[in-house]
Amino acid sequence: MREISAKLITETVRGLCIQAACDLPEDVENLIAAGLEKEESEFGKYSLEKILKNVKLAREDHAPMCQDTGMTVVLVEVGQDAHIVDGNLTDAINEGVRQGYEDGYLRKSVVSDPVLDRKNTGDNTPAVIHTEIVPGDHVKIEVLPKGAGSENMGAVKMCKPSEGIEGVKDFIVNTITTAGGNPCPPVIVGVGIGGTMDKCTLLAKKALARTAGEPNPNPAYAEVEAELLERINKLGIGPQGFGGKVTALAVHVETYPTHIAMMPVCVTLNCHAARHKEAIL
Repeated sequence: MREISAKLITETVRGLCIQAACDLPEDVENLIAAGLEKEESEFGKYSLEKILKNVKLAREDHAPMCQDTGMTVVLVEVGQDAHIVDGNLTDAINEGVRQGYEDGYLRKSVVSDPVLDRKNTGDNTPAVIHTEIVPGDHVKIEVLPKGAGSENMGAVKMCKPSEGIEGVKDFIVNTITTAGGNPCPPVIVGVGIGGTMDKCTLLAKKALARTAGEPNPNPAYAEVEAELLERINKLGIGPQGFGGKVTALAVHVETYPTHIAMMPVCVTLNCHAARHKEAIL
């Protein structure tokens, strides 16, 4: 049994929150640069050039690349042979978020009650934490700040099994069509298929945590991803909704077994500031 201090988890989450806000991952930046080479629209090219300039300035100045620094989604893998000491995991993560948003001068965007009393908590907590027990003695932490502009454009549909893969693809493309320029494209599209309604939404979030542009290991689903990317980029929405060929940078599909009478599908989007950072303790 390996002991991991709650204090170390807090320090790690604090750093990941600040890094995620200010330093766009190289995988995403590379796709944006590749999109600039493909884009034909003058407004689209202009938008992508400004996005890349913003990424560079944010990294150099250690400043947030977007004013919406998001609600903090945290994906955690806890090895079954790891033991958290000197505190509990949830409190340690939330304390890390609190410190990160304070010390990084990041906007606090969380309200304490979703409907009746939308009072800001003042420190961007609580985070949305998803924990999975895995083999090993490590703890892996992935921080994904989710801004409202892209998160609001997600959708879930309890598809009928009879709709098949074509019905699933149509739902995904229709979701992007409805979203238009609202999620600040070019977007990364996370898709979860299977499980139950709650499971498919988690799968979609996990899809966003994949290396941007990395294909599904199942060749059949990798082909579905490629087809969806092509269809989405033919919609003409383009960078920032100004029109063009580059509406999406990547489509990631994750799947899970499901009930014989169900086929749940979730689509969740990351804007061009597809922020994700991880650490393994």
